[in-house]
Formats: sequence, structure tokens, C-alpha cells
Amino acid sequence: MAMSLQQPRLARLQASPEPPWWNDRVFYEVFVRSFYDSDGDGVGDLRGLIEKLDYLNDGDPNTTDDLGVTGIWLMPVQEATRYHGYDVMDYRAVERQYGTADDFRKLMAAAHERGIAVIVDLVLNHTSVLHPWFQASLRGEAPYADWYVWRDADPGYRGPDGQKVWHEYEDRYYYGVFSDSMPDLNLENPDVTAALYDVADFWLNELGVDGFRLDALRHYIEDGEDQINTPETIAWATAFNHHVHEVKPDALTVGEIWSSSYDVAPYIPEAVDIAFEFDLATALWASAQARNPSGVKALYNLALDLYPPGQFASFLTNHDQNRVMSELRGDVGAARVAASVLLTGPGVPFIYYGEEIGMMGRKPDERIRTPMQWTSDPVTAGFTNAEEPWEALADDGLEFTVAAETDDPDSLLSHYRALIHLRNAHPALRTGFYRPLDSEGHHVYAFLRSDETETLLVIVNLDRQPTDDYALSMNSGDLSDSLHAEALFGVAPGTALADPVISDAGGFQDYVPLPQLEARQTVILKLS
Repeated sequence: MAMSLQQPRLARLQASPEPPWWNDRVFYEVFVRSFYDSDGDGVGDLRGLIEKLDYLNDGDPNTTDDLGVTGIWLMPVQEATRYHGYDVMDYRAVERQYGTADDFRKLMAAAHERGIAVIVDLVLNHTSVLHPWFQASLRGEAPYADWYVWRDADPGYRGPDGQKVWHEYEDRYYYGVFSDSMPDLNLENPDVTAALYDVADFWLNELGVDGFRLDALRHYIEDGEDQINTPETIAWATAFNHHVHEVKPDALTVGEIWSSSYDVAPYIPEAVDIAFEFDLATALWASAQARNPSGVKALYNLALDLYPPGQFASFLTNHDQNRVMSELRGDVGAARVAASVLLTGPGVPFIYYGEEIGMMGRKPDERIRTPMQWTSDPVTAGFTNAEEPWEALADDGLEFTVAAETDDPDSLLSHYRALIHLRNAHPALRTGFYRPLDSEGHHVYAFLRSDETETLLVIVNLDRQPTDDYALSMNSGDLSDSLHAEALFGVAPGTALADPVISDAGGFQDYVPLPQLEARQTVILKLS
């Protein structure tokens, strides 16, 4: 599915009535180490990801057996000290276990051929303790002596989560908010800022990425004991974002600001284009688990109040959290409705690799980043030809595999595929107006998505039981006086649908399009 990535610069994006290109995307988070191993060393690599791109999107809009995602977020691919990649040793080198810069360029070309945009993790807050910059800073060598945050005496205070943040080295102390092995860069030093601008330029120009996911953004600059979301952090990120858009006007910046929605909103749209909505993410899966739509309705309404239209990233869980299927205790039905709400709602959806098949995992971190489960092989899951993968498979849920689900029309994978393809086909689901509806059913979540071309009605029964008591109402609106309901998703062919009776106020009362909603049923209707 060929799609242009060209868009105007940030200032014009905000003034334009057209939503930016990322609002037309569904992104997929990939941990390269765990996705697919092409060379049999037990470690996933870039060539392995290229081999599996057709699983994500085969580039043919007429097929439906691919997942249909149109964006990829790669967890760190720079050379690093540890397996996760968040302690960078060389910002300009591709992690050697993953491949080469040429492999990366081939990935970019193959992704773009399929209409897939690629953004990469960029870790600007800290480096590895083994990074040459920090090693020179330890020795006090110019110009690196103050490239990190040093104090001659221990300031004594702890971090924002109560952790130790000041670490001793030869009677001096350096700041590392995550650990003593990941010292924080001094972003108030203009030489550090210039070096990081050069890093961004390299990935944008030399390797051709479409943007960045900015790790640990809320921690960038501390003001004494005020260590998160400081004005200095937002100012630095704003300048960096402007630089990125000067270099590549159509680049996307996504912020990881693991804070409340009220803390995240001030970053948008100047400090980053969009940011992950953590409060909404919790509400999405928790509402599915509790069979109660009130939480997700409240958080979607809040997000739409706080951000420019659609300028937030929605998700269920990510690489730092227990997998959503584990949070849902293996309840596939709950996972289905959580996916329904995510992929039909406003914002820019992100899916963590394996989420679409129901992979499970609980912390520690290695156990939520286990190899992708392609097959039922009990040791490798089809991830590698080595005797064993870099990390053992998940402890639970090994029955959830691509092979088992790909041809099953009732599987979680088929559900994700169908919804993503439907979202790709209907602009109203991607960028349309969102209007929640009242329902007599306490377990029913219903809303309209509409734009100038179409109006869609989404109904999700979160309950484990069928219901016929779910009448939908909207006191006023801009609907016409004659509308016909047409099934797009979740309704058996030939099923009779009732049409809404539109009031003089442009709304409707007690609308029941189907006599009954089945347990965990998702229905999408076009009102035309």
C-alpha cells in the first residue's frame, strides 16, 4: 500500500486542516533481538525483520492476510552495552548483533516499498557508562569533563521514584536517574546539544528514518530536586524538535513521558509531535478486564480535551510493562475487545510485537521481551534455527502462535488483522470526529466516528454475556433525517439491521440496530 510520507513543516502542520501523516498509521513496536533470527545465532536481526515484513504489511492493499500496519517503531538499534539497547555506546553504529548500516538501509527501503514508515528509539537522556564520552568525562578530559552531570559533594537527595541517583566515583558524584551504569548527559551544555543534533541528522539523512521515539523525555534536565517534567526539559525538547523538522520537515517525534495526562499535554505539539498516553493505555485494558466502559470513555474525553485533534499515541502495554494478555489473565475475549477499542478510537495506535497473537509475559524486563512466537516449537517458537534463543520463551501462553492463528477466522490475530485493515480503509476511523453515546447497557461502549465522507457507529459489548438491553442515545447532533445502517464488521451476512430514527435535533433515542449483542461482540456500522 504505497503512501507518501511527505508533509509540510511543523508550524504549517498545526495550521493545516489536514491531519499529519502519522494519523493515518497504525504502528507496531519491534524489539529486533526478539523478532526473527536470520543467521542462526539465536539473536534476532535486521535481515530477519526484513524477511518478516510481509507478515506486517505485504504492500498489496488487496490482500488481508498481512497484519496491515503502516508504521514500525524499532526499540534501540544503536550499539549498546546491554541486551535492551538503552545504554548506548555508539550513537552512529548499528548494534553489531543486529547487522550493519547497509542492512538498516535495506530495511528502510523494503519498509518504504510496502508503505511502512519507520521510526527508531533515540536515547538522549543518558548513555552507557562505557561510552567514550563518559570514559573521557571520568578522566576530566576536555571537552568532555562536563558533558555529564557532576557534583563535588553528594547532593543527598533521591530520585523521583525514591531511587538512588547520585553515584560516587573517586570522591565525586555523577547523576544517573536509572542506574550507575547509565549516567545522564548534561543537556544544558551546548556542546552536548550540538553532538546530539548531529546524531539526529545522521539517522535522518544517512539512514533515512522517518522519525524518533524519544526515550525518557521527562527526565532530560533536572532543576535540583525537581527532576521530571521541568520547564528546562520542555524548552530543550522544543528546540530539538524544531531542529528535527528543519532537517526533515515530515519527520515524526513521539515522546515517552511516563506521567499523567496533565503532565504530558504541555509537550504537545511543540516539544514533540505526539506522546504516549499512559493513563489512557491503562484505562483501555482495565475497562476490558472490568467490563466497564466508564474508564476508557473518561480518558478518551480527557485526551481530546488536552491535545490537538488526534495528537496522542494510544496503546495497551509496551516493553516496560507486563504484557496485556498477562494483565488480562489469558482472557482472549477481553483481549479482543481491548483491541477493538484501541483500533477504532482516536489517536495514533501502537501495538507491541506479539500482542496481536496474545503473547504473555510478566516482569522482570527480559520476560516481557521474549522471542516472537511464530510456531509451536517448544524451545524456539520458530524464532531461530539455533538450538535455543537468546532468551527462553515465555512462561505462559505458548499456544498463542502465528501459525496456529493465521488461518483461524476466530483468532485474536484475525481480529487484529480485520480491524487494522478496516481502519486503513476508512478515514473516519483514523481521523474522524469522536462522539461517545449513551447506552442502557452498563457493559456496552458505543461511539460515532465521522468525517465529511462517512459516519460510523462502533458498538463493543465488553461483557462475557449477550445482551439485548443496550439501547443507544444521542440527544443532539448533526445527523440527517434519513439514515440507513450498513454492516462493516462483526455482523453475519444477511442479518437484518434497524435504521436509526433521527430527531429534529440531529440525534436519536433508544436505537437498537441488532436485537442482541453477543458476548464480547464488536459491531461497526456505516450510517449512510
